[in-house]
Amino acid sequence: MTKQFPKDFLWGGATAANQFEGAWNVDGRGPATSDTSRAVAPEERKSMGSEFNTPMNRAKLDAALNDKEGLYPKRWGSDFYHRYKEDIALYAEMGFKTFRMSIAWSRIFPNGDDATPNEAGLAFYDKVFDELNKYGIEPLVTLSHYEFPIHLITEYGGWKNRKVIDFFVRYAETVFNRYKDKVKYWLTFNEINIIGMTGYLSGGLLFEDGKLNLQEMYQAAHHQFVASSLATKVGHEINPDFKIGCMLARMQAYPATCNPDDVMEEIKKTMKIYSSLMFKFVVNTLHMQNVSSKKTILS
Repeated sequence: MTKQFPKDFLWGGATAANQFEGAWNVDGRGPATSDTSRAVAPEERKSMGSEFNTPMNRAKLDAALNDKEGLYPKRWGSDFYHRYKEDIALYAEMGFKTFRMSIAWSRIFPNGDDATPNEAGLAFYDKVFDELNKYGIEPLVTLSHYEFPIHLITEYGGWKNRKVIDFFVRYAETVFNRYKDKVKYWLTFNEINIIGMTGYLSGGLLFEDGKLNLQEMYQAAHHQFVASSLATKVGHEINPDFKIGCMLARMQAYPATCNPDDVMEEIKKTMKIYSSLMFKFVVNTLHMQNVSSKKTILS
């Protein structure tokens, strides 16, 4: 018996503007959190948890933005901004039918709170969507993927400020209207459930005392939840056929057996890790250690 995927099954790959787009200071794009991510030599690298636990402050932010000698890979990416046609052509050769990508908020509203959008940025994504359509590829578009306008940090304090909700909704409404006939599938935020690990990159949070602030993280998370809901509401008003969701971080784990009790236990523990422990471990700079002889987890 031969089994096949349904004809409308969306099979594809994923990208993000902060990772591969490049052109960080081209055609009116404003500086974003992704532009301050410096390359770290292998011998300098620590565990992923240690890197995420390093709070960003204003001095570090200013130093990164003024650094003309250091290597900041996400400023250049793989130059999709100039090579999108050849990249999409190669992608189409894989037989993929969907292409996950993100729009850079700082390319549409360079400061995040601008009165009018940047037409050059809007036109760029028009060309990308037209190119995807030429190959019959369905775009799946994220609105915020670890790329947050720096001005919203220095002027408003990032997502801990409720005003940022309005700026995000205006941004969402702008792109929803512009691409309502070109994009059907949308994601509001990437990995919205781990702002505890990505307080600066996705939340625009600075911690001047050198310590992570649990209250500010939860406040920022709440504001993102509200913004996601409001953007979804606006999107459906613009085009009722929009499919709008929100991407959650998750790493696959498997139950010990197929017994329903084991399956449910795995689900509960996974939810606990991503909705509770991740915040607490990051905020308190705790690290998990697997002691193989006893098979226990210590913190």
